[in-house]
Amino acid sequence: MTVRHIVGASVPRKEGWDKVTGAARYVDDMVLPGMLHGATVRSTIGRGKIKQIHFGPGVDWNEYVVVSAKDIPGKNCISLILDDQPCLASEFVNHPEEPILLLAHPDRPKLRKAVEAVSIEYDPLPALHTIEESERQSTIIWGSDNTFKTFLVEKGDVDAVWKEAAHIVEGEYLTGAQEQLYIENNGVIAAFGPKSGVTVWGSLQCPYYVHKALMTLFALPEEKVRVVQMETGGAFGGKEEYPSMIAGHAALLAMKSGRPVKIVYDRMEDMAATTKRHPSRTRHRTAVDRHGRILGGEIEFTIDGGAYATLSSVVLSRGTIHAGGPYYWPNVRIRTKAVATNTPPHGAFRGFGAPQSLFAMERHMDRIAQVVGISPVEVRRRNFLKSGQTTTTEQTIKENIDLDRLLKRALELSDYAAKKKRFAEKNKAGTHRKGIGIAAFLHGAGFTGSGERYLNSLVGAEAGADGTVRVLVSSAEFGQGTNTVLCQIAAEALGLPYENVSIAQPDTTVVPNSGPTVASRTAMIVGKLVQSAARGIKETLTKTGLLHDDYSPEQFCAGCKEYIATHGALKSYARYQAPPDVYWDDEKYRGEAYAAFAWAVYVAEVTVDLTTYSVTVDDFVALQEVGRVLHPVLAEGQITGGVAQAIGFALYENVVWQDGRMMNNQMTNYIMPASMDLPPIRVFFEENGNVHGAHGAKGIGELPMDGPAPAIVNAVEDATGVRFCSIPLLPEDLFETVRPEFNEQVVFPLARGTS
Repeated sequence: MTVRHIVGASVPRKEGWDKVTGAARYVDDMVLPGMLHGATVRSTIGRGKIKQIHFGPGVDWNEYVVVSAKDIPGKNCISLILDDQPCLASEFVNHPEEPILLLAHPDRPKLRKAVEAVSIEYDPLPALHTIEESERQSTIIWGSDNTFKTFLVEKGDVDAVWKEAAHIVEGEYLTGAQEQLYIENNGVIAAFGPKSGVTVWGSLQCPYYVHKALMTLFALPEEKVRVVQMETGGAFGGKEEYPSMIAGHAALLAMKSGRPVKIVYDRMEDMAATTKRHPSRTRHRTAVDRHGRILGGEIEFTIDGGAYATLSSVVLSRGTIHAGGPYYWPNVRIRTKAVATNTPPHGAFRGFGAPQSLFAMERHMDRIAQVVGISPVEVRRRNFLKSGQTTTTEQTIKENIDLDRLLKRALELSDYAAKKKRFAEKNKAGTHRKGIGIAAFLHGAGFTGSGERYLNSLVGAEAGADGTVRVLVSSAEFGQGTNTVLCQIAAEALGLPYENVSIAQPDTTVVPNSGPTVASRTAMIVGKLVQSAARGIKETLTKTGLLHDDYSPEQFCAGCKEYIATHGALKSYARYQAPPDVYWDDEKYRGEAYAAFAWAVYVAEVTVDLTTYSVTVDDFVALQEVGRVLHPVLAEGQITGGVAQAIGFALYENVVWQDGRMMNNQMTNYIMPASMDLPPIRVFFEENGNVHGAHGAKGIGELPMDGPAPAIVNAVEDATGVRFCSIPLLPEDLFETVRPEFNEQVVFPLARGTS
């Protein structure tokens, strides 16, 4: 076989031509004969008992299909982990925007009027809207603790370290909710037949999540539920679990009407009703010696889960494991919990809990440096994990990672030392202050702990008589490059041209369950299985004597043609097998949390304007070790996009809540960074390889969400000398905190026309 090195090359995207030419078909492009449009009637209060539903005048209700909870043939829940979230509220509502009724009509514009004509009477009940309220009042209001999940990590003897400490450093750090703000809103089309069952076409990440939820909702066997992923315009975790809800709604309307039903949210509904990043609070109490080395400490990490559990337990899990950062903790106790509030449920978002706990860790490292009297660079260098040491969960670092070298390179690339000196001199006067900050962090690739064992993912590859090969996975493409990278891996495994390999549209009647497209697992976990499945086709042809060494694509084609003519379909499957040296103890919550970590050091340069109290990120260096870069252009794009999204998390994106409802659910008042707000984002890679990933790949998609926020806020503190412990860091926060510090030092120029 002639080796063709496709992996590592920036080949054209598989779906790129269709997207550029407009041939790609999204859910809202799809029309089925006799199709109705669906809409949702939602709760307007945070918590209460439903007394009565009124269908108002001015609407011919005979024209409408109306679905309530009593129309559900199976279990009234969105099946996921705890199955606590109803598909439709029947007696009580627990958050604003909770679905209560569904309406369908052939004319989409008429639906809005009908939704507005439905009024619901409630007996209001007390509601909780913040972590603090939930902790303080849940037993009083609800009569019980309302904690969804807790974790405890213990290593060493934490209680013994306090008396040995030269310094005990404490801090509390807060992060807010964040909207995924994908380009394409949530949307599905559903059809129902008594014999065929339910079919759903949707904009989604995880076809088999939706499949499972529909089986439960309709009490149907798996062969009577079909889920097809359409072209999906962005997701970022926001289309991981929520599509199960909208799919269930469309399918219920389709069942009752006997006609296909399309539901596509407008932007306001999508922002107000769907999941967001979990708000968080982290408390650190750390014992350090006089040199700034960590002796041990306690970390408390709490997230706001919203009204129902959704994925809060696994978001909490990742946040827990990442809470200690890339540092060696000889002794540590990490207590974490996810609490319920009466807001719409929070859910998956790129980074999945790690951005929250790592923000706290990296801000706290700068605080330790201040207390000890050493630089932010030096405090990290003295505490970095090294090969052979153990993480907070007692996982031994077996890979050859040199964080000192990674840090040194990042500092050189950013010209950190010279800039820090220059900025300190210039900051003595004027209305603009410059600062530079760093963050070091890690991100585990794949499902946490024993998650991959439980998933037991299956991947397939199928050869055609024309010598082409089709990859069979449920992994979804939504802009990140899944289709391209998996085809690269298969093509190289088979020695075929990249053009000879395609990927099947995710359809649960066609592709096996290779697990959800989440957790930075696609290239590493699924990619490795694709590599094995592709090699299985080659081995089948070799064992039957139809293929020999150093074959050409033409010879491969001839072998496939002869095999299929004689034996039928030529398919190969590979199922995940956990590495023998990767073991996680669920009960004790310790062990190998991830088969591999990606590592990074980021450097942010900022300007703080003391006239407008705004922060501008002027330059950003992102250096990461990701095992192996499979597609340089896509890899750089993932990092650039993640950094941009994290700049929004740090400085711009503020969800305004009122009684549990998002009030700024429009793109005119939910502010995110535009291209003019972004700095040059300079992306650099190191590649150490990874025995557990295809061609040495690790996860890459979530990593860049973790580090920018703390690097930026560290830089703001460097510029102003004022400590900030929460994000988003808005101009009004700077005004309230920085103004008293500088109003005697800065002489502001008079505005034109004043005296």
